Amino acid sequence: MDTNANPDAYGELIEPTTLRIQRLLPGPIERIWAYLTDSELRRKWLAAGAMEMKVGTAFELVWRNDELTDPPSARPDGFPEENRMQSRITELDPLRKLSIAWNNSGDVTFELEPKGKGVLLTVTHRRLPDRSTMLKVSAGWHMHLDVLVARATGNEPAPFWEGWSRLQKEYDGRLPA
Repeated sequence: MDTNANPDAYGELIEPTTLRIQRLLPGPIERIWAYLTDSELRRKWLAAGAMEMKVGTAFELVWRNDELTDPPSARPDGFPEENRMQSRITELDPLRKLSIAWNNSGDVTFELEPKGKGVLLTVTHRRLPDRSTMLKVSAGWHMHLDVLVARATGNEPAPFWEGWSRLQKEYDGRLPA
C-alpha cells in the first residue's frame, strides 16, 4: 500500500484560519486509533500525555520533538527542548473521531476513515491566530504526520527539525500572504 497516496501530502487552508492535512496509514483502524490515544504511542510521533477517554477531560500534552527522530537535527532558534500544553477532549467517537481544545492555539480534530486495508487520517486544526502561527503549525503537522507514517509502516522517519525547517519555507510559498 502506498501510504502517501493522497491527492496532496501538503496541508491546505479550508477556511482562512483552518488547516486540514491527511495521511493514508496501514490499518487496522484500532491500531491507528491507539497512535492517537495511547500516550506511549503518541509520544513517538507527536506528544506524550495520558488522557481519560471522556468528553470534558482535561490533560496535558508534552512535546519533545528532539526525541522523535534519531538524529533529530538542529532545533531552530526560539524552540524549547520541551513544550507543555493544557488540553481538553471536546468530542469523542471511539475509532472515528477525537477533538481536542488546545490552550490558546485553537482546537484539533482527528478523524479516521477505513480505506480498503488502510486508514485515512484527517487532521483539522481550527482557529489559527495569524500567518506566522499557521506556517509553524502547517510545517509541524506535516512533519509529525510524516513521522507517524514512518512509525506505522516500520520505517525510520527523516530528521524532524531538518524536515520542519524545509517545510516551513515551502508552506510560506503555498499559503496565502
